[in-house]
Amino acid sequence: MNVSIADLIFLAFSLLIFGGIFMCVGASLHMAYTQMDLMLAHLKKSSAIRPHIPLKNGGPWGMLLLVGWIAGVVTFPGFYLKRGEVSIEELDAFPVRLKRKLALIKWSSIVLLAAMILLFIFRKSGLLK
Repeated sequence: MNVSIADLIFLAFSLLIFGGIFMCVGASLHMAYTQMDLMLAHLKKSSAIRPHIPLKNGGPWGMLLLVGWIAGVVTFPGFYLKRGEVSIEELDAFPVRLKRKLALIKWSSIVLLAAMILLFIFRKSGLLK
């Protein structure tokens, strides 16, 4: 069995990316089950979040989606502020530490998804052969 250096590089990066994805999912689920009431209490008037609150009763998948939605609102508030879907008072009152964790999870997820797509493109284009 011949394993090339490119195969080993692809495998190593793939394992790192999937490990990071599992860590993001695990951290999101942990926050969902331990901090959900606090997050929803701080965004109770937000029309960007209110329609998605029933996801809280949707099991782990629903909780994961709701945390992702909340993370999007606190990570990219400008989009929601322009549209009037969240108030600046609610965002300012949101716990800074929790906001940082949500932003870290959101940005990590974006970077890991981009890395996965790039790795796939490199592999398919023949750059990793």
